Amino acid sequence: MADVLPLVEARLRTALGEPDARAAVTFLGTDRIEVLRFTDGDVVRYATLGMSAQPMADPTAVLADPVKGPRAELVLSVRHGIADTDKVLRPLVVLAASPQVEGVIVAPGASLDVGDPLWPGAPFTSVLVAESGGLVEDLELDAPADPVRFLPLLPMTANEAAWKRVHGAQALQERWLTHGTDLRDPARKSVSLD
Repeated sequence: MADVLPLVEARLRTALGEPDARAAVTFLGTDRIEVLRFTDGDVVRYATLGMSAQPMADPTAVLADPVKGPRAELVLSVRHGIADTDKVLRPLVVLAASPQVEGVIVAPGASLDVGDPLWPGAPFTSVLVAESGGLVEDLELDAPADPVRFLPLLPMTANEAAWKRVHGAQALQERWLTHGTDLRDPARKSVSLD
């Protein structure tokens, strides 16, 4: 099968425009993962490039299938100029490398935690993985490969993450919607969880 990353980058450029910055990080024993930055008015979007090079494998499988299995890239959107969000590059790569390093399958509804603030002073150490298909359309690949999904990341405060573990992702998203929470605000407070 052809290298999927040029196709993934082309899909990102079609949906988000030309990136105004890019950085790459490689951890020992993992493939190189890049983060592309796209600025659109007062919103900056960070998209990973490299996570989808290999399908995510079931950690209980004896052998990983080199073709079949879910593929994804991560997209984080935040308001520009409120916080030093460019420091999110390393945490994003940590999250994107988690399928290779920890054998997890990143899917909508999952919580991912980096253990440290996503950027300096951020009230968030974790994100909720949202459904794909909105901002960047899924990228269909030749059969039998699964499509590449572009999964939005929604930063969660520690209280929101704890509440989500009890009540579920859907309930947290409904609470955000009910309270008109600006999920792109990099300095926002936790939604009311009473």
